[in-house]
Amino acid sequence: MIDTASLVDQHCHGVLRTELGLGTFEAQLGRTEGAPAAGTTLFDTQTGFAVRRWCPPLLGLEPHCAPARYLARRRELGVLEAGRRLLRGSGITTYLVDTGLPGDLTGPDEMAAAGDADAREIVRLEPLAEQVADTSGSVASFLANLAESVHGAAGHAVAFTTGAGLADGAALSPEPPGPGEVRGAASRWLAGRRVGEAPTDPVLLRHLLWTAVASGRPLQLHAGLGAPGVPADPGPLTGFVRATAGLGTDVVLLHGYPHHRYAAHLAAAHPHVYADSGAALVRTGARAATVLAEILELAPFGKILFSSGARSLPELHVVAAQLFRESLNRVLGTWVTEGAWSPTDARRVARMVAAENALRVYGLS
Repeated sequence: MIDTASLVDQHCHGVLRTELGLGTFEAQLGRTEGAPAAGTTLFDTQTGFAVRRWCPPLLGLEPHCAPARYLARRRELGVLEAGRRLLRGSGITTYLVDTGLPGDLTGPDEMAAAGDADAREIVRLEPLAEQVADTSGSVASFLANLAESVHGAAGHAVAFTTGAGLADGAALSPEPPGPGEVRGAASRWLAGRRVGEAPTDPVLLRHLLWTAVASGRPLQLHAGLGAPGVPADPGPLTGFVRATAGLGTDVVLLHGYPHHRYAAHLAAAHPHVYADSGAALVRTGARAATVLAEILELAPFGKILFSSGARSLPELHVVAAQLFRESLNRVLGTWVTEGAWSPTDARRVARMVAAENALRVYGLS
């Protein structure tokens, strides 16, 4: 076995504080899968099978037990105790938590306490702009307060991220918008927005992205195609990546599956770009080792980071961590057995991908 005693989840979300029934649990389990066909269940997916493989033993059940039995045990323990057992059983030692999604989700401090781990915050740019708009009375004050808020967030956050508005790629223009463009876009948005409404104007989103780039903190961007809020055409992302080279800000490409090789290629081509690996493994389950091997084919080993991408269910943190460990052991162990790698190099690369790369990129001790 290759040791990954230290495991940094470099992008995840909090878990729900409320009890879940079968339907609600399934909806969270298959957030990116769409609704199941009538008479079927989202437990019949690679993710669902992986949950049934890895999570029941942490709650005192046998692997692969029926979903109804698993959820009954979950309710018996209660949401807090079940979450504590699952998060601690994941073996994740540090959580970097994106706090910008809606819902009754735990924050970094709660994740740290429940998981007996460290936790730090990733600030999502759109909710930050919402908060500033709610307390700004004019366009000028909004833009001034926004710049101050991004600067202030950079003092405590490990990274910035964005989740919405990139579908047409317009927000990924390889240059920041001019001051007049920004004032016009801000004026239109403030005049028509409702309280709590996130910005969607591409000019404002470009302004947010480039303000974050100027902060020097790492910027996490979605690299996959077809997921909500990510570009349908890889061209704009490539242009943005090239434009940010040499500015002192690292770009971390998230959730690239099924285009993980494209993200790995960008990480190989640009010194400041990194590729996320873990979240793809949750989607692929028993085939996760194949996906990890494909990422390792292209990206330098110092440019690959683990994450769960988990949201709402602590089960997804468990599955991501276990599939990552299992896949890493299978892939690197095979290469060692074949004589392609030495055991020493396999252990060193495993430590890099599991934790050391993230510790370096995010400036964590």
